[in-house]
Amino acid sequence: MKISILTLVTCLTQTISALEIGITNYGLLQGATGQVAAGMLDYYEGTKYGGTIGMFSYPYYWWHAGAAFGALVDYWHLIGDTSYVNLTKTALLYQTGDNWDYIPANQSTTEGNDDQAMWGLAVMGATERNFSNPTSDQPGWLYLSQAVFNTMAVRWDDSTCNGGLRWQIFRWNNGYDYKNAISNGALFHMAARLARYTGNDSYVDWADKVWYWLESVQYINESAPGYWAVYDGASALTNCTDVSKLQWTYNMGLIMAGSAYLYNYTLDEIWLTRTINLVNSSKVFFKNDTMYEAACQPAGTCDEDQRTFKAIFARCLGLTARLAPDTNGTIMPWIEASALAAAASCDGGLDGHTCGQNWFLGTYDNKYGLGEEMAALEIMQSLRIWDRPAPYTASTGGTSEGNPAAGLIDMTANETKPLDLHTKDKAGAGIITVVIAATIIGSAIWLII
Repeated sequence: MKISILTLVTCLTQTISALEIGITNYGLLQGATGQVAAGMLDYYEGTKYGGTIGMFSYPYYWWHAGAAFGALVDYWHLIGDTSYVNLTKTALLYQTGDNWDYIPANQSTTEGNDDQAMWGLAVMGATERNFSNPTSDQPGWLYLSQAVFNTMAVRWDDSTCNGGLRWQIFRWNNGYDYKNAISNGALFHMAARLARYTGNDSYVDWADKVWYWLESVQYINESAPGYWAVYDGASALTNCTDVSKLQWTYNMGLIMAGSAYLYNYTLDEIWLTRTINLVNSSKVFFKNDTMYEAACQPAGTCDEDQRTFKAIFARCLGLTARLAPDTNGTIMPWIEASALAAAASCDGGLDGHTCGQNWFLGTYDNKYGLGEEMAALEIMQSLRIWDRPAPYTASTGGTSEGNPAAGLIDMTANETKPLDLHTKDKAGAGIITVVIAATIIGSAIWLII
């Protein structure tokens, strides 16, 4: 059954009105988002003959896939549609790599820190949402999240810029000399979520470390009172003094939502202030409450990567509103207006509901792809953020199992810099000690820093 754009717009109009009076029209929203989710999976290769599980068709890269499966985890949680649970679970586990750290062999020479992080965000979402757990002989979602964080954290590079992560993992990849906001913002974001989920304050220490570094190199920059721009990055070759002042939605989103997680966990007012300032500064990405990619969309120059950034931002907006309710009054009007505008763009293609990039036009703009579908799905399903439980923690019903030493097993002692674990994590600290001893005895050097 195909739903026309009139139905899509009507359903979202009714849903938004219902939200305003405290009543939701869940059935209509479920139908609309179901069409968009199916459209997103039109680009999926994993169920086609000769396709690779977990991968989407060219020109989409591995990181796009991680972002897409993160969207599907939230689709299951927020909308309640179980149609893609097995597909999502299979893909998330297939792409873990031999060491369960999201450095699979087919990506191990090309992926960057930001690429790995997108899969980390997906499994962190699975952890917090109580997504269908893997079997006992497979790593849990929390384990995989910790593995991504740990393997990213050991790449922290003090040799230039007084710290920070490089964009790329491997020296031979273009961009190795660039230290960017997305890689470091993702590390900050993962630390914040792991702190809240596990109750381990060592992750807060890491979040603090990354935050202060981002400020020190002026990637987070108070360019005006109460306005905190988040800039893209700078070259390590200039000691991060040549900051690119491009502002992208997903950079802002990850740092903003990470701050909201830290406020929700610590109740420290400094994190609430930071969250509110970042939310207020996000106005640069809206016109008439409708979201757009300000750095490229007006000029029509957004590439396939940049056309996906709004999806991450939309997800982060919902998380921020839920975890720092003081921001709800600002964020929800953005979500509501943008969801309606996104739906209005979904009247293109042969199926009649292909989504476009430009949400200002009230109709399809002839730009289509995985990013357009993902962004529309993320903003539309965020309408349900207050109708579903907040992200779980280990103490509030979370069921996923982890290991503080995840991801460190096959690293050499010099590459292993485990968390400074607190008393309640002595068992985890013991595990890490054993891991370090084992790596000294013998392990393959697979990571170039």
